[in-house]
Amino acid sequence: MKLRQLAPALLLAAVATFARAEVTLPRVFTDHMVLQRDQPVTIWGTAAPGESVTVRFAADTRSAVADSSGAWSVRLRPLAASAEGREVVVTASNTITLSDVLVGEVWLCSGQSNMEKQIGARSGQKPCDNHESEIAAADHPLLRLYQFPRNGKPAEGDATLRWLPCSPDTVARTNFSAAAYYFGRELQRELKVPVGLIHSSVGGTRIEAWTPPEAYAATPSLADIASHPGNAKTRIGGLYASMVQPLVPYTLRGWLWYQGESNLMTRDFASYTEKMEVMVGAWRGAWAQPDAPFYFVQLAPYTYSARKQAEPLSAEALPLFWEAQTAAATRIRNAGSVVITDTASDVRDIHPTNKRDVGERLARLALANTYRLTQIATSGPILRSATPRGDELVLSFDHATGLASRDGKPLNSFAVAGEDRVFVPATARIEGEVVIVSSSSVPAPVAVRLAFHERGNSNLVNAAGLPASPARSDTWPVDPTRPATPADLAPPPPKPATSPAPAPPAAAR
Repeated sequence: MKLRQLAPALLLAAVATFARAEVTLPRVFTDHMVLQRDQPVTIWGTAAPGESVTVRFAADTRSAVADSSGAWSVRLRPLAASAEGREVVVTASNTITLSDVLVGEVWLCSGQSNMEKQIGARSGQKPCDNHESEIAAADHPLLRLYQFPRNGKPAEGDATLRWLPCSPDTVARTNFSAAAYYFGRELQRELKVPVGLIHSSVGGTRIEAWTPPEAYAATPSLADIASHPGNAKTRIGGLYASMVQPLVPYTLRGWLWYQGESNLMTRDFASYTEKMEVMVGAWRGAWAQPDAPFYFVQLAPYTYSARKQAEPLSAEALPLFWEAQTAAATRIRNAGSVVITDTASDVRDIHPTNKRDVGERLARLALANTYRLTQIATSGPILRSATPRGDELVLSFDHATGLASRDGKPLNSFAVAGEDRVFVPATARIEGEVVIVSSSSVPAPVAVRLAFHERGNSNLVNAAGLPASPARSDTWPVDPTRPATPADLAPPPPKPATSPAPAPPAAAR
């Protein structure tokens, strides 16, 4: 009698054991995926301990034996780019077949709400510029999109956790990152190879949440924050565990990052550069790709000083954060950042609707620095020096070829100061590849600031049409908590209505 009662349980246990023995793949491996070209490609998963697993793709076949925990991995040999849809076949006690697999360039795109922002409407946000026509034109079958859901938890029937060919339907259904989409579209257009984008972002998050705790624990100057409690958006390593680690070690070319607003709002200027260094080092270490490129976006102008918060910010808080981001781009090997001061049509909107320029400027960095297309400019003018000349300062810039005013109007956003350290607006004019600045109220200027304000949007550009970086020649203390003045809080002048300009050729953007 007891044996008859035990039989069903034993049968269920046997079935469960058999199910566990089946070979499985992480959810990042699906039909339509893109494998990274020119690098050994890691394929991994689980199986029964000791089980032999074979992976076949194109002319390459690799085998592995699952370890005592059931984990296994193989590395395919480096692959040439291919737009031919082929099968990945994984065989053990069962067989998994993934179809329409391409080979090209793979990038992981992450950050907070400005990276998360899709082309179309989102609750509480305006849609991106020309969103209807942009979505309608998003027919790019060699661009593949993989949307990671918030906190790694998909909703019933959504379009996350699977690779999809880019189309108007998939761009809309996945709510895919607009900045990432424009980056990938430009890369695919220029490189003429398949491009795969993995998007994993959450709005309102701090950089700490995207960094594993052990990385802070190993950094003496940051070790005291490694165990700080917090919610999912602020807890050290919380989002790394749920939204980055599951993707490791999917072979990729590099990363895009658009984040910082949440750290800025808590006056995180002094340590943000180092926090970026630690996060980038941790990600590169997890992927065992120590030299993979890391490109990120400097924040757009926004009236942080108008926000009601316990510790109000001054109009100079954002420029201080820009300096921290610029320092990160300098200190982190094989990294770079893009300036987007000219993309905010409304400085009271923390989510600028122009994401096309953001994505295409990130693509410029990748095309020039990673893919070595040297004819593509990556930066607008960057202040190098300010030399006194009587009652003027002579400003020299890097990336200064073809200095011009973007709108044909007099140069704006310059201020000068004398030894009293009081800055006043300055007039500026271009002379060849230098700019001359002066003010009748400062007879002996010693320092200059350019767009050093949360609304900073200089009209100084170079021949590539890229904006000058906000900058200052002084190292004087700046108060990030000065109360906002009426001038800070005044609404910006209305933007004149214009018809959208035709898009320039891809190589010129």
